[in-house]
Amino acid sequence: MSKLTDVPKRILIGRALRSDKLGETLLPKRVALPVFASDPLSSVAYAPGEVLLVLSVAGVSAYHFSPWIAVAVVVLMFTVVASYRQNVHAYPSGGGDYEVATTNLGAKAGLTVASALLVDYVLTVAVSIASGIENLGSAIPFVAEHKTLCAITVIVLLTVMNLRGVKESGKLFAIPTYVFVGGVFLMILWGVVRGLVFGDTMKAPTADYTIHAEHQGLAGVALIFLLLRAFSSGCAALTGVEAISNGVPAFRKPKSKNAATTLALMGGLAVTMFCGIIALAMVTKVRMAENPATDLLHNGKPLGSGYTQNPVISQVAEAVFGHGSLLFIILAAATALVLFLAANTAYNGFPLLGSILAQDRYLPRQLQR
Repeated sequence: MSKLTDVPKRILIGRALRSDKLGETLLPKRVALPVFASDPLSSVAYAPGEVLLVLSVAGVSAYHFSPWIAVAVVVLMFTVVASYRQNVHAYPSGGGDYEVATTNLGAKAGLTVASALLVDYVLTVAVSIASGIENLGSAIPFVAEHKTLCAITVIVLLTVMNLRGVKESGKLFAIPTYVFVGGVFLMILWGVVRGLVFGDTMKAPTADYTIHAEHQGLAGVALIFLLLRAFSSGCAALTGVEAISNGVPAFRKPKSKNAATTLALMGGLAVTMFCGIIALAMVTKVRMAENPATDLLHNGKPLGSGYTQNPVISQVAEAVFGHGSLLFIILAAATALVLFLAANTAYNGFPLLGSILAQDRYLPRQLQR
């Protein structure tokens, strides 16, 4: 029986490694970036949309606050990245927030943080896959019509690919992550060239729509709460920043230095892409609404239940590259793929944190390995 199971096991998860060969599975920075940072990098695909969705409650006039909200998110991003860069040097064992909280605030605080992280990893898979399916559905009608089936299929595929190991899956996942980053930077650069050099007028598909404001003329305390809510929604751009500090043991030596460098790269890329997409969304006049069927109006009439609201990044790409163009399709596919791969952050972070919790006797000891 063991020989019968050996063949499918080798095909599925590869050959067993000797203990003295485990060093070969450690990650260089170029692979660690897409493995651990695909979540925060991919979150820039939906974070700008979250800001605009909240501001749409007060109508299009509230959109002029979005650059200021973006600045606040950037300040927070740099603060968090700087903090984690200190953490990876001070706590290199991979415990991340759990170890920091336990050491400085006690076991109960550490367990509270660990519980939140474990739940967060599960939610990361759910949100990333759902957002990826939504982006892919904007280019492929079949995906839009069978969202649940496609999402479950992607999760199963991710699970199988991760069974082969972090480094193997990381090499495979690096390509779409770098294509996505390159595609977004190309979109921002080409948008700037078209707007400033050629003087072209770029219009998003929703540029001619108006928004039925649920609450017009907000001021005072109500406006402050709206802006705070938009800021908190825009902080989706920080999703997964903690994964690198939890994955320090997976880096090549010097582990802490390589992890800190990867954190800095991730922060710089994420901030630039987030700000660029927000700026292009304003220039191309993207319109988003919480309830697009009733709140988005064309010539004064609601668009109706048959309308599908595409994400901000898809609308901006269509305005910059042109609908149906090769670059638009490549970016749409890369965005969907990198959102799928953002779930991979959880596949790498959850076992590492679970192992440390098992070593501390808070989870079954079998999970140490």
